[in-house]
Amino acid sequence: MPLIPEIKPEQSIELLKELHILTRDGKLNQDSRRKLKQVYHLFNFIEPLLAELQDTRANLTLADHGAGKSYLGFILYDLFFKSRAEGHIFGIETRPELVEKSVELAQRLHFERMSFLNQTVDESIRSPALPARIDFVTALHACNTATDDAIRFALHKQARFIVLVPCCQAEVAAVLRKNKNDSFSKTPLSELWRHPVHTREFGSLLTNALRCLQLEAHGYQLTVTELVGWEHSMKNELIIARQTGQVRKNAEERLAAILHELNLDELRDRFMLAGKTN
Repeated sequence: MPLIPEIKPEQSIELLKELHILTRDGKLNQDSRRKLKQVYHLFNFIEPLLAELQDTRANLTLADHGAGKSYLGFILYDLFFKSRAEGHIFGIETRPELVEKSVELAQRLHFERMSFLNQTVDESIRSPALPARIDFVTALHACNTATDDAIRFALHKQARFIVLVPCCQAEVAAVLRKNKNDSFSKTPLSELWRHPVHTREFGSLLTNALRCLQLEAHGYQLTVTELVGWEHSMKNELIIARQTGQVRKNAEERLAAILHELNLDELRDRFMLAGKTN
């Protein structure tokens, strides 16, 4: 059992060192203690949802999209999947060098029910290496449209739960900026993004609001909150989506109306058609 009280008895010390939560000599300084607190805080949101799924499906599957170094996937495996006989985590990432490092670490830690795929979102949707359905999809700080890629993947895979911490939503802000002069003549709402700093902040807020409407149009019930505890990041919004099958009737209509009112019709396909199967 670790001598450090903040560390759970079942946690992998080697993993915590790899994630730079513990120092190489196994110590916990003030900065890493704060990081560990943040890890637990995020896990506390996800663990009850995983437990709920496991009550009905023992061999549950989780895909972490835009996984990067698979920080989140490793933590979830260590704290939840490792102690259970079934269940599998897939890390999906487009940078091959990060995939290779994750494969090596999983092998070294004997985390046998973790797989890592060097694939784009379109490749992962069609990939025979993934099951037809995925129970749980996560995307932690997947930058810009990578969060939308994770949503599209989750919708195709009919995920029961989706947990998103969006990051760097630049696409909508760029379109607002591009159409700014034209928008001034169309709507007084353009004052909301007239100044560059407002364009950035309004674009970020608007992106997540559109994502929420998109998910509600596909039968998800949403909880949107702050990921309190990630003090080191300004990207602090947490979106939790639960598949209920009950489509919010006016969600798609409102999504279309907002895009039109804000002179963003060119983004209709991204927000309204993503995840629709052919």
